[in-house]
Amino acid sequence: MRRTGLALCLMLAACEPAPVSRDTAQEVGPLPVSGLERAAIESGVITDAAKISPVGLFQRRHEAGRDALCVIPGAKGTLRFGLEANFGEELACRGRGSARRAGDKLILRFAGGDRCIIVAQYDGDQVALPGVVDMACARLCDGRGTLEGVSFPRIAGDAATALRARGRGGGLLCKS
Repeated sequence: MRRTGLALCLMLAACEPAPVSRDTAQEVGPLPVSGLERAAIESGVITDAAKISPVGLFQRRHEAGRDALCVIPGAKGTLRFGLEANFGEELACRGRGSARRAGDKLILRFAGGDRCIIVAQYDGDQVALPGVVDMACARLCDGRGTLEGVSFPRIAGDAATALRARGRGGGLLCKS
């Protein structure tokens, strides 16, 4: 029984990938798609997120309000965005700026002098902000509000819907 357990542990240890140093991870870039995932994409079972434009409206309603992110085409192939995340009656975060796609990431560069940049995860169906954002982004929020960990599921994939999105105060999130 012990030999079987030991053999099983050794086999599992052999299956683990070798640790990757931070420097090596930066050199190789994003992880390649697994064979199973590639087969599912090729057969049409799942969509290839790398081919899905982030243009559209991403929105979530919750007990404390509504979070919305609009992404529209900008000049010369760029993207523009506007967002609002609400945390009740008095607290909210809002901002707008330019965006660019980098693999499965959406890099949001907020307008203004504080140089707030957020690298969000984008999978075609939602945009998820990281659990920690740069301190320069604090100016976007009222009081103790924060953009950390906010996610925006896609509700529309067209620029026209994104252009009509309005914030809590009634103003357009993405101005044309």
